[in-house]
Amino acid sequence: MRVRLKGINPVPKRLADGTWKTYWYAWKGGPPLRGEPGTPEFVHSYNEAIARKVATPQGTLQAPLRAFEASAEFSGLAERTRADYIKHIKAIEKEFRDFPLSGLTDRRTRGIFMAWRDRLAARSRRQADYAWQVLARVLSWALDRGLVLANPCARGGRLYRGSRADRIWTADDEAAFLKSAPVHFRLPLLLALWTGQRQGDLLRLPWSAYDGTHIRLRQSKTGARVVIPVGAPLKSALDAAAKRSPIILTSRAGKPGTSHGFRASWSIARTKAGIVGVTFNDLRGTAVTRLAIAGCTEAEIATITGHSLRDVRSILDAHYLHRDPALAESAIRKLERRTNSPN
Repeated sequence: MRVRLKGINPVPKRLADGTWKTYWYAWKGGPPLRGEPGTPEFVHSYNEAIARKVATPQGTLQAPLRAFEASAEFSGLAERTRADYIKHIKAIEKEFRDFPLSGLTDRRTRGIFMAWRDRLAARSRRQADYAWQVLARVLSWALDRGLVLANPCARGGRLYRGSRADRIWTADDEAAFLKSAPVHFRLPLLLALWTGQRQGDLLRLPWSAYDGTHIRLRQSKTGARVVIPVGAPLKSALDAAAKRSPIILTSRAGKPGTSHGFRASWSIARTKAGIVGVTFNDLRGTAVTRLAIAGCTEAEIATITGHSLRDVRSILDAHYLHRDPALAESAIRKLERRTNSPN
């Protein structure tokens, strides 16, 4: 049986590898739809979007939440970010859908929202911060457009204070992984260590981005364009790799992998290699650390990894270098050379 869905808005987008993909929205400016057209998941997400659109009461917090989902600001977010936002917006609606907009100007409202964040933090401080961030962004967007009169979530700070100071891949970790892991995982390791890029950007990196001497890409999270000279170990690995797909990193079967599948398989390979306490994401900070130990300036590091100078400084000052013994060794060697001290 064929079901005709009205108002669906297809949006074709050219991917990094040159191919085209169509993204589907419930209506122009509406929320993205899940699944492929004709599938039960697609129809369910469409019906869900329509139900949410029809049942939006005005004068309550649900109104700006729905308006934000239909905005250009929301549709301009990365696909993964939109999915995360939708999850948190649903949780916010469940808790505060009937909260009157007139109450946002009441000084007690900030305390009500903070108490809600504290309850979420009992399960996960990081997710509680993310939910707060989403609510604050929606209210900030709505305030700019005159939809609300106040944003009681502005400058709410963070509950999560996770330190990654000890989460660095050592040379021994790298050697153990390269020795133990499946062959198709060796190139992702080298790409991460020699480029300092995020997992998602590396999984989407096409062969056309590599010209034999440099890798050129646009970071999906920040939009920053980076041009990275390819170091000899990475060049050797890239030149030797089989081109089984337009995308550089592929699964054992030679197909581009999903972020979820890659994380799960990588975790298994890391555990088998006997490596604990670090993940693939820690390779980005490891790359920053290694570049600094090699004598690179903050500006040079930022040019390669795409970080802002402030972020590079934050990583080096607050998270990594103050516990890396290699930095101390490098500092003493430099001091010895400067003072002509005997070895």
